Amino acid sequence: MAEKILIIDDDVDTLRLVGLMLQRQGYQISAAANGQQGLDKALEESPDLILLDVMMPDMDGYEVTRKLREDPQTADIPIIMFTAKTQLDDKVAGFDMGADDYLTKPTHPSELQAHIKALLSRSGLREKKAAMQRAQTIGVLAVRGGLGVSTIAMNLAAAIFTRSKADVALAELVPGRGTLGMDLGMANQKALVKLLSGTPSEITRDRVSNALVPHISGVKLLLASENPADVYLINQVAQYQALFEKIISLARYVVLDLDSALPPFSQKILPSCKDIVVVVEGVPNSIAHTKILMEELTKMGIRKERITVVLNHRIRSDTQLPISVVEEKLLGHPITVTITPVPELLTQAVRMQNAAILCQPDGVFTKQFMILADHVIQNESFWK
Repeated sequence: MAEKILIIDDDVDTLRLVGLMLQRQGYQISAAANGQQGLDKALEESPDLILLDVMMPDMDGYEVTRKLREDPQTADIPIIMFTAKTQLDDKVAGFDMGADDYLTKPTHPSELQAHIKALLSRSGLREKKAAMQRAQTIGVLAVRGGLGVSTIAMNLAAAIFTRSKADVALAELVPGRGTLGMDLGMANQKALVKLLSGTPSEITRDRVSNALVPHISGVKLLLASENPADVYLINQVAQYQALFEKIISLARYVVLDLDSALPPFSQKILPSCKDIVVVVEGVPNSIAHTKILMEELTKMGIRKERITVVLNHRIRSDTQLPISVVEEKLLGHPITVTITPVPELLTQAVRMQNAAILCQPDGVFTKQFMILADHVIQNESFWK
């Protein structure tokens, strides 16, 4: 796709001539005749580079640059200031405001092209570096509700933090079905609802960062609301994609509580998760249904090796099938860990408003989650 250049200049001749010249070089051109219009277009279109005149009425190029750099959505867009002002102090002022390059009018077309090409090249390298720093993202889901997805997501996140001491974020992503807020003494959380209720462009990195609430477990939390009426927001697929792109830049590990089934937003997000934890219960119908879920995941292009199956024994019962039978019914897919039933510990965790593994650090339940956390952490280097 052709790179987009936004030209902000009140001189109509400059807009026309420079725009035409750059179009002939294969760039996609957008134009704005004043500073405010330029700011609006930068937010709306996210250009790859901005060519900005300094001398404009109402809002000059220095002020436009300052506003662009203050907004997280536009802060990283390369800016070339393009002006008739030649004084050294003017250039210094431009760089102080955050300009990446400075050219004086008149500029030969070949010089302008060379500066644009060099700046876009450096910007591309920065983007590649940023992409390499994206979080290790773990999606946790089950084929239906009631299988302990949120409990597993919370304890997995706490275990990863305990093992790695790195930044860990947990996002409970289905509004209206939130349970962690009440369990952790943080009920009535509205941040996710507010994010999903706006436009994708309003979901900035800063807004997502501010929505993450620190918890005593060491994990930062984005919690879903408890109001069932909020569940309609699961249809905001574009907002979910924007949220995903922002949150994975805010922590080393991001655990996503995707609840159950495969709504459209999950289908968009899951292929970008490096690990997918599927929770299954050891009873025939749950296993058969989970097999269908895993088949759908493979149809989405998710390789079998990226799917981690957790067998969750929520209750003490002789009807629970042994691990070997579950693996056989899942066509040989290995069970990474089996979670034993600990109703008393889970009750204690709610009373202490903490992750269960931190309420009994030396218990079997905790050791099982440490195995799962180690598996996820080891996968980080495997998938690089």
